[in-house]
This record gives sequence, C-alpha cells and structure tokens, in this order.
Amino acid sequence: MTPMLPTGCVIAVLGAESTGKTELARAIAQRLQERGIPVTLVGEYLREWCDREGRTPRPDEQQAIADEQTRRIDAAAATGVAIADTTALMTAVYSEQLFDDRSLYAGALAAQRRYAITLLTALDIPWVADHLRDGPHARQPTDTLVRAALTGAKLSFTVVHGTGGERLANAWNAINSIASGEDRETRARARGKADAKPAAWTWPCEKCSDPECEHRLFTDLIGRRE
Repeated sequence: MTPMLPTGCVIAVLGAESTGKTELARAIAQRLQERGIPVTLVGEYLREWCDREGRTPRPDEQQAIADEQTRRIDAAAATGVAIADTTALMTAVYSEQLFDDRSLYAGALAAQRRYAITLLTALDIPWVADHLRDGPHARQPTDTLVRAALTGAKLSFTVVHGTGGERLANAWNAINSIASGEDRETRARARGKADAKPAAWTWPCEKCSDPECEHRLFTDLIGRRE
C-alpha cells in the first residue's frame, strides 16, 4: 500500500542518539521515491554542525541551529514530501539536557505542530560508539524528554520498534495508517491553533516508558489490521 501524501507533508523522525533515526529516515525516503512520490530527505543539521566544527555547540549557538533545521525542512516541504531526520525539537531537548535551557521549546514545538507525521525511534537497537555522543546512558533521559515535550504539547507520535526491515515495515504501516485516517483539509485548518487537540490517530502507550509494553501494543494493533 502506498500512502497518499500531499505536497507540504512532513514526516519527522525523532529519537535519542544511536536509535536508528538516520537509517530509518533514509529507508522511508527511498521507499517513497520508489513509489513515485516526490520526496526530499532533510539531514540533521546539528550533526552537520558538530562534524564541521569538531565540537558540540555552546548554549548561545543552539537557537541558530534549531532555526536552520526548521528552515531546511520548510524549504523541502515546499516542493513535495519532506522526510526530516530530526527536527528543532531535538535541539531543544539537548539544550535542556545539557544546559538546563528550556527557551527553545516554544519555537520548536510550534514548528513540530505543522508536521503531519511524527515517528519516535525506540531504544531497542544496540548503541554505536561515537566521539560526539555522551554514551548509552544518555539515551533514556533524552527519550524521556522528547516524550514529555510531545505529550505536554498534545502532539501525536508513533513509537517505532524493530531492527532493519522490521523497523521500516513498522514505520511504513504507521505512515499508511495515519495517512489514510486523517482528513488533510481539517488538519491544515487546525495546525495554526494553539489549543489544537491530539489528532484522531494518537496511538496507545505513547506516555509509557516501557519498550516491551509499547512493542506489545504496537504488534497487536498491526496484527488486527492484517
């Protein structure tokens, strides 16, 4: 099944470090391209910045990084479907986690509200060491902050589990479910409302921090649809 995704649709992939965001975003973009859907993959600007500078940003540099991430996503969405390998929300989370600075959340959540589909990568794949990452112990706190930000803002998201082809299959099922169940015009009118309610496709267990619980509910749901 190929989802009906209009120009301007953004699929945002969020998650803690070393949870497969980039691999999943690339796989989704490739599959959509194979189905004839115009798509642009927007990479993680924070990663690009760190690779270029050889260090992590200072607190005063975070806002510009978040703004550039949002700008690139908006530019990609103007010509088709955008697959975002992270959003400004992750920069806001890192600002809170590293610098106890919550000032980036307002703008990041306002941008996130415009995105049609948000996928959150689960913590069920092995950690991969990286000199710019804090270590596996940092994944759970990051995951907790992302969930808290999304649920606090009443933004719907789907947790994606599995490895390799299984993870892509789970994400693809979620995208199809969301795309087929949402009225595009209704959602577009609701995007600008600060008091917007969660979309009808909010999946269960998004407040739960137990990966096994999430995985069971997700598998049961997919099984009923099959």
